[in-house]
Amino acid sequence: MHRYRSHTCGELRASDVGGDVRLSGWLHNRRDLGGILFIDLRDHYGVVQLVARPGTAANEALAHLTKETVVRVDGKVVSRGADNVNPELPTGEIEIEVADVEVLGAAEQIPFTINAEDGVGEERRLEYRFLDLRRERMHRNIMLRTAVVTAIRQKMTALGFNELTTPILSATSPEGARDFLVPSRLHPGTFYALPQAPQQFKQLLMMAGFDRYFQIAPCFRDEDARADRSPGEFYQLDMEMSFVEQEDVFAVIEKVMTELFEEFGNGRHVTSPFPRVPYREAMVKYGSDKPDLRAELELSDVTDVFAGSEFKAFAGKHVRALPVPAVQDQPRKFFDALGDFAVEQGAKGLAWVRVGEGGALTGPIAKFLTEENVGVLTERLGLAAGHAVFFGAGDTDEVSKIMGAVRVEAAKRAGRFAEDVYRFCWIVDFPMFEKDEETGAIEFSHNPFSMPQGGIEALENKDPLDVLAYQYDIVCNGVELSSGAIRNHEPEVMFKAFGIAGYSKDDVEREFGGMLRAFRFGAPPHGGIAPGIDRIVMLLADEPNIRETIAFPLNGNAQDLLMGAPSEVDEARLRELHIELRKPQPK
Repeated sequence: MHRYRSHTCGELRASDVGGDVRLSGWLHNRRDLGGILFIDLRDHYGVVQLVARPGTAANEALAHLTKETVVRVDGKVVSRGADNVNPELPTGEIEIEVADVEVLGAAEQIPFTINAEDGVGEERRLEYRFLDLRRERMHRNIMLRTAVVTAIRQKMTALGFNELTTPILSATSPEGARDFLVPSRLHPGTFYALPQAPQQFKQLLMMAGFDRYFQIAPCFRDEDARADRSPGEFYQLDMEMSFVEQEDVFAVIEKVMTELFEEFGNGRHVTSPFPRVPYREAMVKYGSDKPDLRAELELSDVTDVFAGSEFKAFAGKHVRALPVPAVQDQPRKFFDALGDFAVEQGAKGLAWVRVGEGGALTGPIAKFLTEENVGVLTERLGLAAGHAVFFGAGDTDEVSKIMGAVRVEAAKRAGRFAEDVYRFCWIVDFPMFEKDEETGAIEFSHNPFSMPQGGIEALENKDPLDVLAYQYDIVCNGVELSSGAIRNHEPEVMFKAFGIAGYSKDDVEREFGGMLRAFRFGAPPHGGIAPGIDRIVMLLADEPNIRETIAFPLNGNAQDLLMGAPSEVDEARLRELHIELRKPQPK
């Protein structure tokens, strides 16, 4: 018999009754019933019940061991009997009558329970992450991640993509976040940058003729944490294709995402094909460029209705309306609760009216609406008896953010929110440029390497703020999974686009010399995208925080509490790297 096990803890069944077995695992739980010990033994594959009779050496050995001690046990498989079967365990028809016990790894008193979710704080969980990962939920999440990555690799390979790796040590790149820098020992005063994304390298692979590339790419960005963003590092399905238009990229990703979410989504419906929503339309209808389409309500811009209005709360402001049907039976607290929610989002309040029989309006602001206002709103919003309309007013960005959140909350409270579905969409037609509100300067609004719609002619003849780009985001249930683009592969278009954003030709040559050199030696039209692995798994696992799907994440302050990173480096090492520290002065 093998030194440690003849079977795993999850594989024994009724057909094994009568056999002698050897198992190894962790002491998951222990119960003493009149001197008879019942032990749950756990390994990667599952849990099996052990039984140790009073007066036996096995009983004596197991009685004093702490939970999470690693043991080897020898014993015989016996039937639990029909009355004692545990239907929640695959091994629930049998138990192991223990004859011999060997301690393989003693455990100290554990700092929190493993066999139950006991509300322990995240900092403690990350400090003892190796224990936290023993919990069933966390173990399941990490194995889900493994299965998802394996499936992605299989699907991309089947679609003719080649898995190629790109450098980790490279040059800095304007991806929109801060780089992590690595000092060079051999070249004093210079630094490598860890890649925020393999953007330039994957484009270079297209120019090298590999046609279809992908990798499960590590990316590094020195940015703050959020519930759906891990600080420091993350992984993405990085892909690029040659000789393609936007719809070709969409076809590949829609197929992969649909199959992936159907396979691992626990029966949740996946809407397909994914709708295409222009960016500006998304901001008006949903108040967000990552709309949660499970909310079956839409906003309307009614600013023009109240232009010049004597109602001071709306006068001279951007006004967004949210019609909600079938609320005639909702009590006043429904409206008050949404108002409180809007205030939590930063609003000063939430105006509303009800629509009664004959189209008459009631509610706090009904008296401020003219007959003309009511007529236009009724026609534009399709109002009927039983509707309510909620209004938000303010500057464009502020009211979009607030009313976008109110839209989702109202849908949930009014029963207009679809559960157990994955609703994807593409956000398309992003503006190529935007104006900095403080300086008035024109700058890139999204990916600077994107192809402008209309090419160089659009750059030369249109107002820069009217130029759209072949840029797109993929969104699922209000979570942005990725941005992508059809790339600019023409040097003159690149110089013109960067020139509009304030870069000189010398700036572009200096910053992107490698890319430009490749463009000048025959570059195919190409495009791609890079959906985030961490966010995909977060959605599939139905977890609200991305750190619950990563084996060893940094905490919200970008610290590794288990390994003690970041850490200080001694003076000798700093000298070797030609670095002198300038620590911030205490305030």
